[in-house]
Amino acid sequence: MQLKPDQLAAHLTRGLKPLYTIHGDVPLLAQEAGDAIRAAARAAGYSERKVFTVGNAQHFDWDGFLGASQSMSLFAERQLIELRIPNGKPGKDGSEALQRYCEAPSDEVVTLIHLPKLDWQQMKSGWFAALDTQGVMIKVDAVERRELPAWIARRLAAQGQRVADGDEGQRTLAFFADRVEGNLLAAHQELQKLALLHPSAPLGRSQGAGSPSGGGSARSADPGGPLTVLSFDQVEAAVLNVARYDVFKLGEAVLAGQVERALRMLEGLEAEGEGAVLVHWTLAEDIRALKRVKDAIADGKPLPMALRDARVWGAKERLYERVLPLLADHQLAHLVQAASVCDGVIKGLKHPDWPLDPYAALKRLALLVMQQVVTAPGARGAAAPKVQLALHA
Repeated sequence: MQLKPDQLAAHLTRGLKPLYTIHGDVPLLAQEAGDAIRAAARAAGYSERKVFTVGNAQHFDWDGFLGASQSMSLFAERQLIELRIPNGKPGKDGSEALQRYCEAPSDEVVTLIHLPKLDWQQMKSGWFAALDTQGVMIKVDAVERRELPAWIARRLAAQGQRVADGDEGQRTLAFFADRVEGNLLAAHQELQKLALLHPSAPLGRSQGAGSPSGGGSARSADPGGPLTVLSFDQVEAAVLNVARYDVFKLGEAVLAGQVERALRMLEGLEAEGEGAVLVHWTLAEDIRALKRVKDAIADGKPLPMALRDARVWGAKERLYERVLPLLADHQLAHLVQAASVCDGVIKGLKHPDWPLDPYAALKRLALLVMQQVVTAPGARGAAAPKVQLALHA
């Protein structure tokens, strides 16, 4: 059974299953899901807890793990067993042990398995398939920037708060999202800060991170009471800039023509000390991939096949499908040349038309791409003036 983190609370109200697996690389959501399961297990009488951590799969006592579910405690009839595999690799013996473990789960034991983000090979393994078939699988994915405002709004509502209606509220949520993008743990802390600074009235029961709702707020409002409305000024004064940017997400912002976000990401990456060479590689690789796909289509290859051959997947695939029809061959050739010049600048070569600072050159390259994307015939949106202003700033 596959569950999303926000579906877990409703699932737990209907009773516990013998086996749960949490996998992903979002610590906050993984912790909240684990806390919710542990709280539900304690409430259901699973009072004893055993934790196993696999440091080295070859030297781990898999027989001891298997035996734990068979031995009943002298002090508790039911027990919760947790297995943590930090690297996601149980090894040959562990794979066999996990598959045997799934064959006959005990009703007197709830097992919770913690895994990191897994690659496609791990997710096709026999042990993972057994966990998926016999238990409840909870994948904790990162919250993308476009989903952040709604995520923040839900969290605010859980602690008895909301933003104003209309454009002001959307502006407030967008500001909040910009400040915490890529850093959910810090976003959670900023939400808790708002709960303390502007508490809801009337106050309800205390709700910690371990509650089944997974809200993790310091306080929660009476479900029947009014929500405290937060103004933009209150959020602006309270929420720190704790965003952490993923260099591999930069290309998505550039191809989408999100000028302000792309420039903010470049500033953030520079402040975090990200190497200009890696940032350039991600931008240049997108430009080269656009050129390869465009050439392949011109040679008669279908777009899906051209994208697959260029190793374009997921969100990038949709962006390429939108951008490619907007770009002519000479525009792509110009961008490829610009990426080459930018590469030289980053490596210390001077160019009369380009700034000497590596990140200033990266900013220029990103703006050149966005200028082509948002000013091409058929492109929609009002980003073109922003690009022109930024290029001449």
